[in-house]
Amino acid sequence: MLADKWEQYDYQAVYDTSSVLLEKKSFNNTVLVYRGYAAFYLAVSATESQQAQDYIEESIHCLRLALIKAKKKTLGQIQYMLGKAYFYKNSISSYHYYADLAVEYLTKAKESGYKADDIPEYLGLSYAQLNMTMESIAAFSEALLYRESDALLLSIAEQYSKAGQNSAAKQYLFQIIQRSNDDSLVIKSRTLLGNILLKEEDYKGAQEEFEAIIIKNDNCADAHYGMGLIYEKNGDLAKARSEWRKTLRIQVNHVEALEKIQQYR
Repeated sequence: MLADKWEQYDYQAVYDTSSVLLEKKSFNNTVLVYRGYAAFYLAVSATESQQAQDYIEESIHCLRLALIKAKKKTLGQIQYMLGKAYFYKNSISSYHYYADLAVEYLTKAKESGYKADDIPEYLGLSYAQLNMTMESIAAFSEALLYRESDALLLSIAEQYSKAGQNSAAKQYLFQIIQRSNDDSLVIKSRTLLGNILLKEEDYKGAQEEFEAIIIKNDNCADAHYGMGLIYEKNGDLAKARSEWRKTLRIQVNHVEALEKIQQYR
């Protein structure tokens, strides 16, 4: 019955039926696995935060129990799903304390011989959460072998920038800016590129990036903040303050702009 409902993608029916079956035999490994998987997909599709939290907690609970007596042929897949469950829990929790467990179980899944194209990308994102920059870059680079996307290229660029490897970061950012049809990704890429150019004291190049963003979206707080920094470097504090005030009208809690306004009162 569970297998039939699973094949029909009826995760709610799998979840409800497994509850009844576990009342009769609480440590039935097959049922625990089905319930853990169903709870994961229900969590991902949940529209309410608390509901998603409840489902993901149940998924993790069932999968951890299933691991205790997991057979070798199913061990890697259970570890993989548990790693994804912790990754999702980390993304929806107020306190992000679960990235290390996502890394642990996704790594164990790989070591168990389980193969899934999305493991490197999940690992890259989890390492980034843990500020393990070089590990994140390595994982993202592996992910590119399976699937190249502009979002993935931006993630790699962000990590290279964080590591101080600006030349490598810029190569990925140029690719996104030149080819992406996703305006939000282009704006994020231009913002990061503008900030890198600021650090390199290429103020003309930085200004071109921030101005390109403002033409596309005048409500980008970070672009106006960056323009303010350029005017500050050029000694035009009146225009700098004007840009930072625009920043705060768009984003009232923009910390850096608040600090600049206070600095030049």
